[in-house]
Amino acid sequence: MTITPREAIAIGASSGAVEAVSAILTRLPEDYPLPIFVVVHVPPDRPSALVDVFQAKSPLNIREAEDKEPIEPSCVYLAPPDYHLMIETEKLISLSSEEPVHYSRPAIDVLFETAADAYGAGLIGIVLTGSNDDGSAGLRCISQLGGATIVQCPNEAASPFMPNSAKAACPEARTMNLEEIAEYLLNQGRTYD
Repeated sequence: MTITPREAIAIGASSGAVEAVSAILTRLPEDYPLPIFVVVHVPPDRPSALVDVFQAKSPLNIREAEDKEPIEPSCVYLAPPDYHLMIETEKLISLSSEEPVHYSRPAIDVLFETAADAYGAGLIGIVLTGSNDDGSAGLRCISQLGGATIVQCPNEAASPFMPNSAKAACPEARTMNLEEIAEYLLNQGRTYD
């Protein structure tokens, strides 16, 4: 059996996101080798406090993504309010103010679909707690291109709708609790040691 080396992680979450994303990021070491892209549905009309919130709990380098920024290892890139976070095939970040998807900008599907195009089988896609079906189509796209797909256990999620919807769209996705997700990511990072 061939092991596909993973190159990047994309995470999407909505209601209950702070607790869920924090539970994963706090378990990853400062030198974790893979870049992590995160879309959380945040209000479009005010600055996001997520960088400060996550940085207070995690040793990783956490920043709000900037347009045309080169992607670096050991960094967590958060989608800024009112912008879609996209990954270009040249491994650059791109921000877009195109129409909302699932009433959201940033939208999880936009990140997942563009990251899948950029990384193919090297991508890990994770859908966490949330109350709409954003991320479902994107997770299916990641799976179709050979990437790894994970959904948070719905019975653990603050809002189970999003993981349930993602699992329905992508039945092959693994269902894990937050601790198992963090352990899985740690193991993927160790393949680079």
